[in-house]
Amino acid sequence: MSVHDLPQRFEADSVGRALALVGERWTLLILREAFFGVRRFGELVANLGIPKPTLSARLRTLVDAGLLDRVPYAAEPDRHEYRLTRAGRDLFPAIVALMKWGDTHLAGPDGPPIVLRHHACGAVTDPVLTCGHCGGGITTESVTPEPGPGRS
Repeated sequence: MSVHDLPQRFEADSVGRALALVGERWTLLILREAFFGVRRFGELVANLGIPKPTLSARLRTLVDAGLLDRVPYAAEPDRHEYRLTRAGRDLFPAIVALMKWGDTHLAGPDGPPIVLRHHACGAVTDPVLTCGHCGGGITTESVTPEPGPGRS
């Protein structure tokens, strides 16, 4: 398959399917908050300034898709909090990549508004995308798209 064979490349495309689920602005911001430990509806409303009906709809979608679990509060079993599932946590690298891009291309003169400190070494990290096999960097120049096992 040629990299220019667009009809085949975009048929059942994983990026398109992922964006159909999480590509809306509020959804990504809800996930960002969840990654940073926010679990309660009221905290999400306050942190994001999101309309309550919009938040309810987005949370329902994320729960239905298996990215968040809706769990009763321990102290108030009639109220719920939202916890990331394994599938939800697996989106963290995508959010970090968007954050890094924004920090590089959109941050103000004072720099990024949030940095990530790596627990293992204590340093503020500069995340990079690497090959799981050899550890080499992944860039547009270092990879080639090829047909995968799910291509129809």
